[in-house]
Amino acid sequence: MALPADLAARSALSRVCTHCSVSFRRQAGVRLPNGLFQASQRQQRSVHNKCPPPRVAVDSNALSLVRSEAAAGSKTAPISVTKRFSSGFAFGSSAPTPTKAEKKRVLEADDLFHSFTNSPIPEIRKRAAFMRQYAPCNHPDHQPHGSLAPAHVGFECPDCGIPVSCSKEHWADDYEKHLEICDTLRQINEDDHDLRSGRFFPEFEYAGPQIDEALINMTNWDTFLYTRSFQAIDDDRSMRQATRLLTYPVTIASVLHELSPYDLKSGGRLTPEGLKSFSALRYTLHPPKNGGGMDIKGLRVEAPPVRLFILGARAESSLPRDVWVQLAHVFPGSRIHLIFIGPESMTNRDNEFPLPPRTATNPFGAIVEDRVWPTMKISTIVDYYHTLHKTGHFYPYDPYFDCFVMFHPGLGHPASSHEWVETLPMLLETKAPIIVTGYTQEDMERDVAWVNKTAHGEFDMLLEPGENRFRSLRWDLNDLDPQDISAGNWGVWAFRGKRYETTRKDSE
Repeated sequence: MALPADLAARSALSRVCTHCSVSFRRQAGVRLPNGLFQASQRQQRSVHNKCPPPRVAVDSNALSLVRSEAAAGSKTAPISVTKRFSSGFAFGSSAPTPTKAEKKRVLEADDLFHSFTNSPIPEIRKRAAFMRQYAPCNHPDHQPHGSLAPAHVGFECPDCGIPVSCSKEHWADDYEKHLEICDTLRQINEDDHDLRSGRFFPEFEYAGPQIDEALINMTNWDTFLYTRSFQAIDDDRSMRQATRLLTYPVTIASVLHELSPYDLKSGGRLTPEGLKSFSALRYTLHPPKNGGGMDIKGLRVEAPPVRLFILGARAESSLPRDVWVQLAHVFPGSRIHLIFIGPESMTNRDNEFPLPPRTATNPFGAIVEDRVWPTMKISTIVDYYHTLHKTGHFYPYDPYFDCFVMFHPGLGHPASSHEWVETLPMLLETKAPIIVTGYTQEDMERDVAWVNKTAHGEFDMLLEPGENRFRSLRWDLNDLDPQDISAGNWGVWAFRGKRYETTRKDSE
């Protein structure tokens, strides 16, 4: 049964692409006192409706349904290095319909700042308890060559309300360094309370189909939302909440659209090879008018759908389908097939279990949603891409119809790079564009360096690494390291397998 749009949007916003360690916790098998599993050494990334109406409003009645603080988002690391864990709340999509009493507003707009420990939201208090139990104090005295044994955070900064040090003395001693992120931590605090305040969220009211006479301006978030006829968002906090979800489809659209903000001009980041690859896709995504209609005389031969392979999918596969339908509205003249692939691609979609049986017609037990939108189809396959590639399941690949996308894959992360060693050569073999995002500049540069090292000389850069114009404006907190903050899809870059031009030697 599909999750209602209001509950799905609230659930996804509170978990998507924050710092999760789903498989790590499952492998460890250690359940924590607050109902969570202890984090694992495998890097995890974190973040269903029927055919949607032109606009879908998200009400505030999902507030009391948000349950556990652990199951969202995306980068983790082994115990010995910086780990990423939930910045949001996981929520079972089978939650009951909220009662009238649960719809009552809990916090007012001028009452959003509360320390995590004394928060009026039970889930945030549990989150604070988890941080005090597992997040280490980063004071120099507790480092490997320090004078004191490791300790967990127990003192909450009075300015940001988040546990950041083991004691008041160490907080004061390291105050200058903490000031660098204190304001951002307070913003995270207030945004998390706002999400559970019980207010109505007009920013989750999505625009419908784009009219032919209106062009989309993809310069930045403001121009995009305006030219897409979204309701005006005048509040910074509302903008942060809205972009937390929309960053996924809009990041893809900003690279593939014919009016993309990335170009060949100085500072435009698009390379000549990138123009060649993306022009092929744009030819399919923006087809010319052919005079087709609904009657017999209007029948026309249609091009195959553009296949967007979302590799290593996790929480983004559980986004409300109205969010992904924005891609169909941005490219109204083409058909789109979204394919989520990855062992964790069913994260937070428990209501869809058990998976379909593997049959001759459905060899990988794919979950197919073919009524998301008339021009959009979504498939989910719980398996590694290299397993599918070896079988030739999606063969042949065509640069005019295929594109790969990896949201925060952790290609160069020491805890997850081994999972991509077998996959990368196969991706390069397809010669299709590969779009990659990163949480931070450091995360992105680490991925680029790993690809350079692993496939040196075997790939062409299509889009130079840099900040994503359509990154999430909302910051996320790593509960296992309060000093570690990041933003969903902060950076974006693209590459593909190198093409070798054939030359003919004239016979003498």
